Amino acid sequence: MKIIRLLIADDHVVLRSGLRMLIDAQPDMDVIGEADSGSEVLVLTKTLQPDLILLDLSMPELGGLETLPLLRKAAPQTCILILTMHDDESYLRQALRDGASGYVLKRAADTELLSAIRAVMRGEIYVHPSMTRHLLENIIPVSSAEPSTPWNTLSDREREVLLRVARGHTSSKIADQLNLSPKTVDTYRARGMEKLGLRSRAALVQFVLAHNLLSKDTLT
Repeated sequence: MKIIRLLIADDHVVLRSGLRMLIDAQPDMDVIGEADSGSEVLVLTKTLQPDLILLDLSMPELGGLETLPLLRKAAPQTCILILTMHDDESYLRQALRDGASGYVLKRAADTELLSAIRAVMRGEIYVHPSMTRHLLENIIPVSSAEPSTPWNTLSDREREVLLRVARGHTSSKIADQLNLSPKTVDTYRARGMEKLGLRSRAALVQFVLAHNLLSKDTLT
């Protein structure tokens, strides 16, 4: 069993202690370091090379949003999961665009956080359920994508599948929604990802957000 090595970055000592107890109690997780500022998490990340960083947005010296792109450069293979009290759509969108793999609210720092950690380590994007609706509000529909984007080289079915993948739906769920077999869904997904030049769900989500391809009416 592969152990997920985590670094916790938060300036609240009590919260860090509680998170360490929660995470270290899991057989597949291990907290290898703690940081209380943006500058410290940068130093520890370069030294420890964790698998995943739990990153708070409100920290001294450098805030989480300022630290995030620096972490992506310092440790491109490390996953970053935002853990914050801010249920603000603008923070969420910026974090995902700058390379975060997930966004969890501190009030859900329990079993949901553990699920988010495991999902992110599987290559998925995790967004706190209460934030999903905010993410989709006031976003331009798919039909408004620029003609020059690679998105327009995809078939309608490839687009349908990839949008659902971006939302975090499994192949089985997508198959049920579109009356296809899971194997056919995987084929559409692989073909669409290849056309877009993308290799992970995280990259797909960033592409979809960057091109404003999600809307409330796009998916059911």
